Amino acid sequence: MSELHIYIGILILSVLVASVSQILLKLSANKKYTCAFREYFNKYVIMGYGLLFVSTILTMIALKKVPLSWSPVIESSSYIFVSVMGYFILKERFTKRKIMGLLVIFAGILIFSM
Repeated sequence: MSELHIYIGILILSVLVASVSQILLKLSANKKYTCAFREYFNKYVIMGYGLLFVSTILTMIALKKVPLSWSPVIESSSYIFVSVMGYFILKERFTKRKIMGLLVIFAGILIFSM
């Protein structure tokens, strides 16, 4: 495995970590809180922003070796990750429009990787 492949893996891991953080923030947003303090300072929000920080550090490390033109394509996979996690964790439904959008994103990733 080349060094580039390792850094691409780090970038994909960064996208996955950011997707998990988005799910945590969505879980927090779906709950009702007794006061504004608890709305912004609860375990989901703290973990979500902590993971976003980790994701940013991983992205900075990965972009030392991954060509900048590849980053938007790899980062776009977050839409797929978030949608799949939303389906399983948040019980969100896949609409026809969402499926079409995900297929377009997936097709773009495939076309770019050829």
